[in-house]
Amino acid sequence: MQIISWNVNGIRSAYSKGLLDWLNRQSPDILCIQETKANMAQIPYDLLDFNGYQSIFSSASKIGYSGVALFTKIRPKSIQTGFGIEKFDREGRIIVAEYDDFVLLNIYFPNGQKNEERLQYKLDFYDAFLDYVDRLDREAKNIIICGDINTAHKEIDLSRPRQNQMISGFLPIEREWIDKFISHGYVDTFRMFHPEPNQYTWWSLRTRAREKNIGWRIDYFFVNERFRESVANSFILADVYGSDHCPIGLEIAK
Repeated sequence: MQIISWNVNGIRSAYSKGLLDWLNRQSPDILCIQETKANMAQIPYDLLDFNGYQSIFSSASKIGYSGVALFTKIRPKSIQTGFGIEKFDREGRIIVAEYDDFVLLNIYFPNGQKNEERLQYKLDFYDAFLDYVDRLDREAKNIIICGDINTAHKEIDLSRPRQNQMISGFLPIEREWIDKFISHGYVDTFRMFHPEPNQYTWWSLRTRAREKNIGWRIDYFFVNERFRESVANSFILADVYGSDHCPIGLEIAK
C-alpha cells in the first residue's frame, strides 16, 4: 500500500499544473493534500470524482486559506474533520480517516512566522494534536500521521541551520516539541531509511532555491511504535514539481 502526502500550495493551481495527470501516473492508494486554499464551490469538478478515488475535503472558514483533502481508493470506516476544538477546526487543517488496519491523520500544521500570536497558536495546536494522537495510541490503534509539520527537526533537515535558528520553523521551542512528540513513541519514518543529508521537501519561491537545493524538510510521515514494523519504505519525490513543496511517500507492507 502506498500513501502520498503533498502540500500543493493551492489545489486549483496544482490542478492547472497537471495534478490529475501526476495522480493518474503515481496512482497511490491514498493521497493526502495540504493547503488546498479552496472551499467546495471552488474545487474543480474533476477532483471530486476522479478515477476510483473517494475525495474528502476540509476547508477553512476563511476564503483562500489553509484546507486539507484526502483522495482514497480504499473506503475508510470513518472520517472526522478536526480535533473537536473550534479555534483549530475552523482553519480546516485536519482529516482523520480510520481504516481496518490503521488510523490516518492528514494535517496541515500552522506556520508561526507571522507574529508571536501565530507562533503561540502553532504551539497550542501542536499540544492539542499530541493530546489527540496519544488518546488514539492508548486505544491500541495503529497510527499514521502525515503532512506539513512546518518545522525542521534537526540541523540535517535544512540547508542553512545556523542562519535560521531564530526563524519560526527552526526555533528551539518548536524543535523541542518534536523531540517531545517522538519521546511519546512516534517514529520519523523517513529517517528509518535515509540518514543522509540534503534531503528536503520545501524550497522558497523567492529565489532559485530549489535549483540550488537550498531547502527544508518540513513534511513528514510518522507512525507509532506499534506500527513501525509495517513500514516498508518512506521517501521524498523531489523531482515532482507544481508547488513549493514536493510530495513525500510511505509504503506499508500488506
